[in-house]
Amino acid sequence: MPAPTDAARIEELRTLLHRANRAYYVESAPFMADSEFDALLAELAALEARHPELSDPNSPTQRVGGEPVDGFVQVAHRVPMMSVDNTYSIEDLRAWWERCERALGRPFQAVTDPKVDGVAISLRYEAGRLVQAATRGDGTSGDDVTHNVRAIHAVPLVLSGEHAEVPAVLEVRGEIYMPSASFERINAERRAAGEPEFMNARNSTAGTLKSLDPAVVRARGLSFVAHGAGESSGTTAAGRPVERYSQFLAVLRALGVPTSPRSRTCRSADECVAEIESFAAARAELDFAVDGMVVKVDSFADQRELGVTAKSPRWAVAFKYPAERRPTVLERIDWEVGKGGTLTPRAIMAPVVIAGTKVQHASLHNIDEIHRKDIRVGDTVVVEKAGEIIPQVVEVAAAARPAGAVPVEPPSACPSCGEPVTKEGPKLFCTNGACPAQFRERLKWFVGRDQMDIDGLGEKIVDALVDAGLVRGFADVFTLDPAKVAALASETETKAGTRVRRKIGDKVAASIAAGADAARGRGLARVLAALGIRHLGAATAKSLARAYPDLDALLAASVEALQEIRDIGEVTAPSIHADLHSHAMQSAFRALRGAGVSLASTTFVAASVAPAADSPFAGKTVVLTGELETMDRRAATERLESLGAKVSGSVSKKTDLVIAGPGAGSKLAKARELGIEVWDEAALAAALSRA
Repeated sequence: MPAPTDAARIEELRTLLHRANRAYYVESAPFMADSEFDALLAELAALEARHPELSDPNSPTQRVGGEPVDGFVQVAHRVPMMSVDNTYSIEDLRAWWERCERALGRPFQAVTDPKVDGVAISLRYEAGRLVQAATRGDGTSGDDVTHNVRAIHAVPLVLSGEHAEVPAVLEVRGEIYMPSASFERINAERRAAGEPEFMNARNSTAGTLKSLDPAVVRARGLSFVAHGAGESSGTTAAGRPVERYSQFLAVLRALGVPTSPRSRTCRSADECVAEIESFAAARAELDFAVDGMVVKVDSFADQRELGVTAKSPRWAVAFKYPAERRPTVLERIDWEVGKGGTLTPRAIMAPVVIAGTKVQHASLHNIDEIHRKDIRVGDTVVVEKAGEIIPQVVEVAAAARPAGAVPVEPPSACPSCGEPVTKEGPKLFCTNGACPAQFRERLKWFVGRDQMDIDGLGEKIVDALVDAGLVRGFADVFTLDPAKVAALASETETKAGTRVRRKIGDKVAASIAAGADAARGRGLARVLAALGIRHLGAATAKSLARAYPDLDALLAASVEALQEIRDIGEVTAPSIHADLHSHAMQSAFRALRGAGVSLASTTFVAASVAPAADSPFAGKTVVLTGELETMDRRAATERLESLGAKVSGSVSKKTDLVIAGPGAGSKLAKARELGIEVWDEAALAAALSRA
């Protein structure tokens, strides 16, 4: 048995460290320095190591991250996690308020809450102790991510009963998000390692939560804010039942759960609009991304009376702020050569901060778009982030045009190889198959996540390998000498914006070697899709791999045989056949085979095996657009294809079904325009579970 003094000290340290976390994340009034916190945490860890019989999953020491998990299991939500309808204009917001007032037959008050751009989470507490954390998923069930959420300091592991009665059961709904400082730090680290940067904080938060190693979660500095409730055995304030959302937020704060300090109670539509407009300017000063304001009817009785639709509560709406726009000067236009030879104009601009991040580059799409907008070098242009992610030039500030602004003419020669450029429609092409820039971009595509998926080979490192002459063909990435790779330097950018060159190092070089070794067995479909062959994308490559057991069988096929395969027609079959038999591709195949890369199909299906006739997806063309919150996109694609679907990257009249998640844009709009059936992720999950 432990000595009483040790047991008492363990309990004392746990209580003190929980209080310190509350003071920091809830009350914004820390009472101890980080160094003192770390010293006490180390003392507690040492005592717990001596007395394993006193272990507690909710001890502050458990935030350091336990052993990696093998995967995530699905858990059902006892109360569905519904999404909130969006509105984009003040007029629509007022119309929502009026609808609620008419339905209730009386005035009401509402609470405004900043809409944090994070990942929805449900935290379940029993007897005040965290027992489960689950993602939204499809609204009815989500991934159990408790192992990871325990590593987030802002999430209380134990509710404080000092200022409020702790319910027997309480599910707290909220957002896990990545502060801007953490996002910038992580991207700086990824740049230094030659890895691709995260596009935005929300995506990196979602990816972090899906990490199998909680130590990664802890290192990335995620945070949490509460904004709702699931199942509860009854929350009380001063001994009385909580009847309003505003009271519920106060109880959460008393229990030590972080809530937004910007929540406001509004008694009229005018007050609500004033708060939304006031917050519009203030949100730019926050250290995390906010893309709107959620408005909720305050009274729980009123909420029950208003009810819900199939997907959303009628008693809540999210006002989304328009994309932030900023003017800046277009300094020059660079023409970048893609893996297929396409020349894409890239705007180089004076740096400007938009939606919390520095923007200096934007795609100008093509020469026709440049002429349509009359964009000239030297112009002041207006830039926004489409969907808060991708910078784009919206328009020219014509009144600010300087006298020396230079009209843009398309290049007549490729900026990489100097060969002539051709124009097809609005696009410019370099037709030189040996163009160095094309190979460089094809190599970046080849090693990418959705192709051969070679860990560690980011764009900057690929550039360094090509520049050093270590990679001259696709097969070279499988025979790299780790010592030579480690000695190379790749260019990175510091937080201050200065460019520096740093050695790749032994750790990254070893990661590349291991990633290449793993990629050898990806199979024929992945190899074909990775080589950048015209008209041969991922879907077509999979169709070929299902029809032929290996590369030799595919190369023996005639043009006529290829035409019989799904996704390949009379136009594309001759092109694919010619490219597969070209001297360059034959050399690539020989080199890949010599490097030990498997050219056998992992998905070959004998002609005698018929697809499931009762599959709801058999013979259908499906498009996935937007974000998938509960399933991996690649896994969803493979599951659909196994059920007989063709998963396409574009919407056309031949599309049968579109699966639209959050952030769906032009593809969803086109589907609606064409009258194509649209499902959300919950409908897809339900159909897959029945298939």
